[in-house]
Amino acid sequence: MNEMDESSHTHETKYRQYFNWNTIVQVGLVGFTTLGFLLTALKLPEYGLLVALISEVFWLYSSYRAWKEANQIGIFITTIVITLILIMGVVNYWFL
Repeated sequence: MNEMDESSHTHETKYRQYFNWNTIVQVGLVGFTTLGFLLTALKLPEYGLLVALISEVFWLYSSYRAWKEANQIGIFITTIVITLILIMGVVNYWFL
């Protein structure tokens, strides 16, 4: 019975190691950014901008952590500027 408990605990530890908030953020960052570029390249810029704007949530989180943990404020500032540009693009395509 003790071996089974250890095996279950090891499996749970590995699960937590690979499926945590950081993994979700990294997959979201790459996935939504890539999809945004792909949609823009497929001549669907209005959808590409929306998806890229969704990716900015992950970029803002990651760049904020990079700023706080490694003093990389340039990444955070650049992400804010790109987010504002994407917002202007979404407004231009969807509301004007």
